[in-house]
Amino acid sequence: MKILVSAYACEPGCGSEEGAGWNAISALAKSYETWVLTRTIFQSAIEAELSRHPIPSLHFIYFDPFGWTEDWRGQQGVVQLHYYLWQIQAYFKARPLHQQMGFDIVHHVTYGKFWSPSFLALLPIPFIWGPVGGGEQAPKSFWADFSLRGKVYEILRDLAQRLGEQDPFTRITARRSVSALATTEESLQRLAKLGAKNVQVFPQTGLPKLEIDRLAQYRIPENSSIKFISMGRLLHWKGYHLAVRALSRAKLPGVEYWLLGDGPERERLQALAEALGVKSQVKFWGNLPREQSLSKLGECHVLLHPSLHDSGGLTCLEGMAAGRPVICLDLGGPATQVTQETGIKVPASDPEQAVQGLAEAMTRLADDSELRVRLGRASQKRVQEVYDWDVKGEVWAQLYKEVLAQKHQAV
Repeated sequence: MKILVSAYACEPGCGSEEGAGWNAISALAKSYETWVLTRTIFQSAIEAELSRHPIPSLHFIYFDPFGWTEDWRGQQGVVQLHYYLWQIQAYFKARPLHQQMGFDIVHHVTYGKFWSPSFLALLPIPFIWGPVGGGEQAPKSFWADFSLRGKVYEILRDLAQRLGEQDPFTRITARRSVSALATTEESLQRLAKLGAKNVQVFPQTGLPKLEIDRLAQYRIPENSSIKFISMGRLLHWKGYHLAVRALSRAKLPGVEYWLLGDGPERERLQALAEALGVKSQVKFWGNLPREQSLSKLGECHVLLHPSLHDSGGLTCLEGMAAGRPVICLDLGGPATQVTQETGIKVPASDPEQAVQGLAEAMTRLADDSELRVRLGRASQKRVQEVYDWDVKGEVWAQLYKEVLAQKHQAV
């Protein structure tokens, strides 16, 4: 079987979309001859990785529209335009390649957003879309806590999604997909409204087996003060302001809350911690290299991830693989990753209720070491059984067989 994959973002050794793209194609290439369309900026990193760890069944086609090879990440307006143009060019790259190679299936992997089309759906072979997400929304009651910048972001994001849903090519992508994979229930509902068939929830994020084994080696600290940790960019929708308020309300002397990452909300979070009297308990570490970040995770007891609209949540998986229980809001991707056996999901109907729920969860886990251990062990088991990229690759393999069986029955 020959598979053609669209992976606009694809870079080894990364998190986010880039890591999801690389890990997805690496899993597929263990079973199939896999051709990958991706951006030129990832070529050096990919070729360096393949020189160290060759994968003979993996083949890359690098390109960028109009020779625009700049790294647009972080520039949302520009990157969205570049992405759309790249998708158009991907079709014209793929059409002659398919005539030459005779692909069995085409699979769109990244970017994983439901409101932008993949023109590869126009190829005359079965098209699988996703996992795609982005259908999650921060409940409107939480907007009052956002800065002006945050509110503008949410308005523009909502507008972009609505415009994208009206794009006829997005609707064609949905209707021509033989299977659409959604990162969350919220995204599943929006894909179904677009006309996608055979929609199912399938998480975008995962961890390589070696990473799972490495994280499992982090022992839970003993004879030290309880430490909660959050890892990610300091953005309004990450909900870290809710965690700071919860720490203040919980009144847990000696407990520390570590924030790893940087971003536009840092000054507001620092001011909030000082105003609430927990400045000495909240430590801002800033941006750290990945190895140092994971080392800091190993020094803590509980991962706190109060995101308001996260499609994935790689941080949650890292915490779970390290045997740390996770506290999250019952929203988006983290809500599908975390179960009652592995952590605590806090309802998020409004900020007051969410802060109270987070404070109660923090208190409960700070006071009960046996519960932390039990949840942590169950977390590791869940990651191994569901979020190992090899396991995810096996699920995709079964999906491919079902898709091709249906195709042959139709013929």
